[in-house]
Amino acid sequence: MASFTSPAEFQDAYNTLFRTFDSGKTKLLTWRKWQLQQMWWMIVDNEDSIVDALKKDLNRHTFETYSADLLGIKRDILEHIRNLEDWAADERPKAGLILGTLSKARVRREPLGVALIIAPWNFPMLLLFQPLIAAITAGCAVMLKPSELAVESEKLVVRLVNEYLDPEAVRIVTGGPAETSHILEHRFNPIFFTGSGEIAQYVATSAAKFLTPTVLELGGQGPAIVTKTANVDIAAKRVAFAKFFNAGQICLTVNHCFVDPDVHDRFVQRLGYWFDQYLAGPKDGYSKIINGNNFDRLTGMLRGTDGRVVYGGSTNRDEGFLHPSIVTGVTRKDALLQEELFGPIVPIIKANTTDAYKTIRSMEHPLAIYIFSADQAEIDEILNNTNSGGVTINDVIMHASVPNAPFGGVGSSGHGYYHGQSGFLAFTHLRTVVAPPGWLEKLIGFRYPPYNMKNLAKLVAKNTLGFKKGETMEDQKIGMSRAGGGKIWKVAVLVTGIGILIDYKMNGKLRWNTA
Repeated sequence: MASFTSPAEFQDAYNTLFRTFDSGKTKLLTWRKWQLQQMWWMIVDNEDSIVDALKKDLNRHTFETYSADLLGIKRDILEHIRNLEDWAADERPKAGLILGTLSKARVRREPLGVALIIAPWNFPMLLLFQPLIAAITAGCAVMLKPSELAVESEKLVVRLVNEYLDPEAVRIVTGGPAETSHILEHRFNPIFFTGSGEIAQYVATSAAKFLTPTVLELGGQGPAIVTKTANVDIAAKRVAFAKFFNAGQICLTVNHCFVDPDVHDRFVQRLGYWFDQYLAGPKDGYSKIINGNNFDRLTGMLRGTDGRVVYGGSTNRDEGFLHPSIVTGVTRKDALLQEELFGPIVPIIKANTTDAYKTIRSMEHPLAIYIFSADQAEIDEILNNTNSGGVTINDVIMHASVPNAPFGGVGSSGHGYYHGQSGFLAFTHLRTVVAPPGWLEKLIGFRYPPYNMKNLAKLVAKNTLGFKKGETMEDQKIGMSRAGGGKIWKVAVLVTGIGILIDYKMNGKLRWNTA
């Protein structure tokens, strides 16, 4: 039986992290940059060990580990080092002359505090280290909780974190459900969780006791829609890839496919063809199901379907092998569509475009939707009638790789965002600071009691945008600026003139500081 972190060890780590954050150490940009560089060497020095651990846990092919885990982590580290100073700098909002220019309004970007990051088993390195990169860049102290189901990966990350990162500010704890429950009885500042919706509800409930902000990166039943205008071979090739990669154990994978009746049979045939091509390599090129519980869940769903298994279906529980499987004749009520599959099974539902997006809309919002179509009007119709964390058109998973774009779910597929600056902001408090000059009292002194109703004229918000009473929806103009920028400049000139007049009346003794 695995030896997990004891309550006493957890408490020591917890206390240490809060002491360190209170000391201000993690707020230093030098500390942040140093730790990010340490993460770089932690990965570069141990690539072979990472490949080996993922091979043992998931039978993950070396190419998949390099293309997803290692490349993703290293790119993130470099991006965060490159942008650290810009992201952490104060922001000057467009606040006008008085509050902006003269009162020096600014938004400080401050770390939220001590962060808890809970990672899943399907990408036990990538989905632990990516949010850690963002948390360090934001200046947080961090407690890491890797998945106990990916045993070899857990052992490795414990060793690497303790060896490479600052033990005063980054600590790693291990455990199963009981230990995780104990951890969640404690206050953290943000919690970043990646995993299932069921566990996310427990995490969110625990966080709510302390009003702790959370980022929940979940999953959902992400569909593909293959329309009659689609390039059927490309659609099949890419759906098969999504289900083959990591044996479909990816939150972003295609869960099921809606296929137009006009192209249904050809799509099924090409899907089987591409699975054959992907499986033609060495047997160790295809990932295994993580453990017996998940294997039994998937095979049980496959046995319970009312559809027809037209491809695959063979299994080997001892090896965790589940052959990619295609199931046709599936309906919305089928056993395969009652929960997220998270495995290499492809349920096929015959449906035209309208029926497909209506069904999607009747279900929980997925993390992703994949649209295969050559008709832009059709694509727009689907986008306008659905909601999801993200969308990739005529491909799979690609939207999660877009630089400088947020990644996250909506509704039951999660909330909050990360990747790039969005990750930095997930661990950051935006703190507005303003310092009005002392002479401004001459202009705003009317705000104090006893109130003089003669000053109501100074509290008028004038309609400078030009819209009129009685306008209808059809009267609205979109894409045309009606902000009245010229009038804003007139107001700024007027306020400046008032300041000059007051200065003249005070014989040049106007005070511009806050004293």
